[in-house]
Amino acid sequence: MTVVGFHVSHEQLHPTEGLRVARLAQDAGFDAAMCSDHLAPWSERQGESGLAWSWLGAALAGTDLSYGTVCAPGQRYHPVIVAQAVATLGAMFPGRFWVALGSGENLNEHVTGDPWPPKADRDARLAECVQVIRALLRGEEVDHRGLVVAHRARLWTLPEVVPPLLCPALTAATAGRHAAWADGLITVNQPVPNLRRIIDAYREAGGAGEVTVQVHVSWAPDLAEAEAVALDQWRTNTGSPETAADTATTAAFDARARDVGIAEVRRAVLVSADLGELTARLAALRDAGADRLYLHHVGRRQDAFVEAFGEQVLPALR
Repeated sequence: MTVVGFHVSHEQLHPTEGLRVARLAQDAGFDAAMCSDHLAPWSERQGESGLAWSWLGAALAGTDLSYGTVCAPGQRYHPVIVAQAVATLGAMFPGRFWVALGSGENLNEHVTGDPWPPKADRDARLAECVQVIRALLRGEEVDHRGLVVAHRARLWTLPEVVPPLLCPALTAATAGRHAAWADGLITVNQPVPNLRRIIDAYREAGGAGEVTVQVHVSWAPDLAEAEAVALDQWRTNTGSPETAADTATTAAFDARARDVGIAEVRRAVLVSADLGELTARLAALRDAGADRLYLHHVGRRQDAFVEAFGEQVLPALR
């Protein structure tokens, strides 16, 4: 049965509010949860950005759900620190945590002052980071010198169950490039033919494990309200993968999206007042090969969404 999880957007929710709605989602029947890991929001209107790793410890202790996040080792996070964070959560909460390791976004990484590398260099750096993280999680002492450097690094607290390391991919090329090291794939909602291409590229390159799809949704009982929320909160997230990766500041995202309309937002967000329609669209993503769906209501107020989806959408999907 497909796992249906809930996404906590740290860019939009204060950490305390995020924890409250995670508990609410658990009570409503969601199977799991995940959260974003950002230093800055996509828009001034989103207005938050708590640290994912601090929050994950509280969320894992405060609910019974499993959790995951997408993290970018190599610049803002040294891979040894990522490995230690993964190992600690894995040791404390066996079998309840996963992490996806991506090549990063300039929005979060430019703060180190280091140059933002081109995509090919970021992918090469990510491969080295995964190599370091995997070795540390095996209990090895690591010396590594390349695009990242680790000197006599060792983890002293190791998990009995090593958390899965997933590959996040927005394109088929990325899915195929990183399939060899991944324990699973995570992507975002998109037209079913595109999703199938990404999954096929991952599988054809030897990718193992589950396929997870994060689904951006804007629902309200009134369609005009659902559209207004989506346009206000998520119009900065309508550019190409390259735009999302290379844009450096929240202000630049807002400026780029100033003239974006609802038609363009609808290409990134499932927008509807009809729960039956949204259930059908989620079922199509499931049937395209998603083992896990993590639903992200793009509004800052979550209660009505959690209640409605818990009562009507989750039972229908199951």
